[in-house]
Amino acid sequence: MRVDLFDFDLPTENIALRPASPRDSARMLLVQGDEPMQDRIVRDLPSMLRPGDVLVFNDTKVIPAQLEGMRGEARIGATLHKRQGLRQWQAFLRNAKRVRAGDRIDFGAGVTAIAGPRDEDGGVTLDFEGDEPVEILLERAGRMPLPPYIASKRPTDERDRSDYQTMFAREDGAVAAPTAALHFTPELMAGLAAAGIGTETLTLHVGAGTFLPVKADDTDDHRMHAEWGRIDAETADRLNAARASGGRLIAVGTTSLRLLESATGEDGIVRPFADETRIFITPGYRFRAVDGLMTNFHLPKSTLFMLVSALMGTEKMQSVYSHAIGNGYRFYSYGDSSLLLP
Repeated sequence: MRVDLFDFDLPTENIALRPASPRDSARMLLVQGDEPMQDRIVRDLPSMLRPGDVLVFNDTKVIPAQLEGMRGEARIGATLHKRQGLRQWQAFLRNAKRVRAGDRIDFGAGVTAIAGPRDEDGGVTLDFEGDEPVEILLERAGRMPLPPYIASKRPTDERDRSDYQTMFAREDGAVAAPTAALHFTPELMAGLAAAGIGTETLTLHVGAGTFLPVKADDTDDHRMHAEWGRIDAETADRLNAARASGGRLIAVGTTSLRLLESATGEDGIVRPFADETRIFITPGYRFRAVDGLMTNFHLPKSTLFMLVSALMGTEKMQSVYSHAIGNGYRFYSYGDSSLLLP
């Protein structure tokens, strides 16, 4: 399938640089089958769903995965994107041509790492020195890894440490937030519970590969990045029971959706899962687990826009995005939301 089918023009003024405050005051575009689109706000979510529906959240926690350091006189930037071992992380390096296998990079604050060889994705394995857990080292020397389309327009600051973290964040390991869940507040969760809408969590550690553009001209030639996820047996049982009793599974974010689809068989049964997934969802895919998706607005020609096009139809999503752009919706990680119900 041609990648340019998923292109669109986005004015820079539609890119959000800060989240809405309070979080559940963000706008939400309801897209439901062939019905007219509705301009709502996230706080309205309980009225858009049915009793017995289940929202599925990702409880991954973003780590301060961006580092600035020196290799001799050369300035090196590193964005961690996947854990390889207790003290090893794969990273994308800025100024990587100045780094060879075996070089020591000094990230300041007593944090150093030895570079390994280049991998097939263009990344480098960093082996952190010392005995402290890498998470403690990152708290000392790292910055929150804001997406490039925000970081290129303003510096990361202390406010981002809370803004770029969901209320469900429990499991350290993500280098990008599951941003659809940034809109939730304790007040909204109470409203959902009162409306009889269930909630479950799973874990998918979002990698920096989520920001990589699709450089191929055809989707068949794109190699999807791998991310590690887990659904435990008890959660899988509850999700299956909810569906069997007529409830819909609504993924909160594309990360939750990708993991649910990875863990679900052709029979529609969600199974326990603890592994990497490279699932790449494009139009023509038959969804097995989810009945809807709450998600922010995505980049042109991205794997995420391809995913929502697979769920709702490419022509439909081009129309949805045209409406969103024309009506001033805010795009990307800190932007507004949509509820997509096929």
